[in-house]
Amino acid sequence: MPRFLTLIRIDEKNAPAEGPSPELQERMGALFEEITKAGVMLDTAGLTPTSEGTRVTWAGGKISCTDGPFTESKEVIGGYSIIQAKDKAEALEWTKRFLRTHEEYWTITAEVREISEG
Repeated sequence: MPRFLTLIRIDEKNAPAEGPSPELQERMGALFEEITKAGVMLDTAGLTPTSEGTRVTWAGGKISCTDGPFTESKEVIGGYSIIQAKDKAEALEWTKRFLRTHEEYWTITAEVREISEG
């Protein structure tokens, strides 16, 4: 069965400062329990803010490191999941269900990509 990486993109400047509401956390927890019991979820996690990250770049034969926050980025990766689904359509359905757990004031983009095996 193919595996898919879902990258959750958020706008850090417009995300609620207090983070996910308790109700959202409860809805996500229920969905994660369901998707795990279904044998689809392999791994998932949220990421710390870009202010705690570092970008490492290779350009012109040299390495450079830039500490966050990355103010030039409108959307940043806020989390990820790795799922195993029968096809991309199933992966997209699980992703849509995840996005629907959020309140209307959230703006989130999910990028779903199949993991290339070999």
